[in-house]
Amino acid sequence: MTTKDKASVTAKIGPVKGRPMLSWVGKRALSRVNAFPAQLMETYHANGAPTESEDDRWEDWPAQYPKGGLLFYGDNKEVLANLLTSGFRDKVNLIYIDPPFDSAADYVRQVQLRGTAKEATLEGESLSLGEQIQYTDIWTNDNYLQFMYERLILLKELLANDGSIWLHCDWHKSHQLRCLMDEVFGQEALQNEVIWQRTDPHNDAKGRVGRIHDTLLWYSKGEKVTYNWQEVAEPLSEAALKEYSLTELENGDRVPYKPELEGQGRRFKLDDCTYKGNDPTRRFTWRGARPSNKRVWPYDLEGMEAALERGELFLRNPEKGAARCRVSYLDEREGQVLQSIWTAVGRMKGGVEYPTEKPRALLARIVQGFSNPGDLVLDCFIGSGTTAIAAQELGRRWIGCDINKGAIQTTSRRLQKTIAIQVERAKAPEQYGFEDMEDELPVPAQTSFSVYRVNDYDLAIQHNEAANLACEHIGIDRTKTDGFFDGTLGTGSKQELVKIVPFDHPLGIMDLEEVRRELEARGGEETRGILLVCVGKELQADHWLEEWNKHRGIVKLDKMNRPMEFANKIRVIELRTDQQYGKFFVHQPAQADVRVDRADGKIRVEIEDFISPTIVERLGMDAGDTSLFKARITDWRAMVDSVMIDPDYDGEALDVALYDVPESKNDLVKGSYELPAPDSGGPVTVAVKITDMLGEEVLITEELAANE
Repeated sequence: MTTKDKASVTAKIGPVKGRPMLSWVGKRALSRVNAFPAQLMETYHANGAPTESEDDRWEDWPAQYPKGGLLFYGDNKEVLANLLTSGFRDKVNLIYIDPPFDSAADYVRQVQLRGTAKEATLEGESLSLGEQIQYTDIWTNDNYLQFMYERLILLKELLANDGSIWLHCDWHKSHQLRCLMDEVFGQEALQNEVIWQRTDPHNDAKGRVGRIHDTLLWYSKGEKVTYNWQEVAEPLSEAALKEYSLTELENGDRVPYKPELEGQGRRFKLDDCTYKGNDPTRRFTWRGARPSNKRVWPYDLEGMEAALERGELFLRNPEKGAARCRVSYLDEREGQVLQSIWTAVGRMKGGVEYPTEKPRALLARIVQGFSNPGDLVLDCFIGSGTTAIAAQELGRRWIGCDINKGAIQTTSRRLQKTIAIQVERAKAPEQYGFEDMEDELPVPAQTSFSVYRVNDYDLAIQHNEAANLACEHIGIDRTKTDGFFDGTLGTGSKQELVKIVPFDHPLGIMDLEEVRRELEARGGEETRGILLVCVGKELQADHWLEEWNKHRGIVKLDKMNRPMEFANKIRVIELRTDQQYGKFFVHQPAQADVRVDRADGKIRVEIEDFISPTIVERLGMDAGDTSLFKARITDWRAMVDSVMIDPDYDGEALDVALYDVPESKNDLVKGSYELPAPDSGGPVTVAVKITDMLGEEVLITEELAANE
């Protein structure tokens, strides 16, 4: 498949299943969706962990993605489209989403700099339009419904036929979201509406009853659905236990249960032994009792007596028959099937960074009860990452996505810690209380994960990788044999030569003069147009282009005396502003002063200084007034959330060997590091990625010569 093919691929969307239930301005169902390429940013491998196994569950894993967890940074609509065209259609076994509730609440992260007072608390990163839609939770009703409608349609396409989707909502939109789910999945697909008591009763609601619950809507895709009720069965209530009012002693006697008989026999209760039916041979009087209307005995008269003799049935009064006489032992009861009101899976206490963070027990119940080990779990509103953490801990594969960079940052940090604990626990289970309980240790489905961007690309990268992304986005065929132009667009007489202008500067006169000199040097290249792709252009470039294109319409005769238009017209696609392709965004990185060297088989990294212009701006300081800044932020490490180091960077994606993220907000990164150098002893490139407290990143690379 060529780059052009990949860029132009669309995912066809099946029709929604239910009849329309809601109408709003601008309502439209998806019939197809364009997919943007994904840019690999980092990979994480737990030290000492084996690579992902080659068992059946990875057999149909899309080849373009590594086997392991996938974490995407970008608009979830575009991420879901990417997954559809990458081979994940009908592959996701469980979806949990906790979307914005349209509650007029502001969910922007509140971030406190490390080791500082609360006066240095910042509002989270400035939000793009997409982030405003997903996280400030204040858009109009019509926009919200269309936003959710489109994403539910895409999720249905990804869900496996035996899979489940759980949608978490509250009183603001639960009624409308249920209508949307009915329309997309079909009314018959509703399995349950579950009420979760998210907080304890409070006394702050004087004009209304207290709002202490959220709603979980459970829908399936096909007729069969995965539900491991035994895995999530609840203990019997006191009322249910009281029903087991009889005890079968070791000598076979059956007597009323008393606490002092505990441990001396088997506790049991009596259930109805009749069942629905109209067989006249099973409707008879047995020891003075007859089944109720439209019910029959399980056996004929002789069979009833035999069942009584072998203990399957029991009569408190042997002379008086009864329908409720089937023996049901407590020790054979696997627990109480989940009910539709959940009160024992934690409360939503939230956190400093994510006030709507859900308890891990809630997500663990959903993951364990409605998927199997090795299944694929998806959360496209990943937030602080609790769904991915629950899936990782329970041996499921997972995909997470969020448009908020801080969410990806937090999720990545939590996953690193979780996987590291799993790997260490597998090495020494006795230290974790698993001496003889290896079967109870959930086997991780993966011990690595990768982080990708979709659409919101980081263009502060090597030119070749940036050119690949731009070509894939626009549909350009790369040309490996041309030393100047990067590829071609179009076919026949309308084909254009394409040049990707390096993304570290806008298109200027010098770039245009390079194109002119190249065309003059080639000769004979007179008919094809020229396409320049850039992130923006200088004002002087417009005048140069106007003059150049003014003279490109001259008609000449070729060697066969046929009229030939002297073309070489130049057109420009600005990736920031172009109406069709303008969806690339350049991140303005922070600045860091990093020293890297190698000696005695070790790589040493020393971060000497770091500054985040975004943090300086948020603190209301003038970036040029360094004295005020230094007085307020005395240690640059207060601005840094994490440090990642790849000692053998390949120029494309980080393979993180060292990850420094302090446990407490009062702790600081070390800033000075030492790690083993690559065994080859040859020249290497060391990459250091520093992420500030707002999620802004800076990547520093240093080339080290071979060992002498």
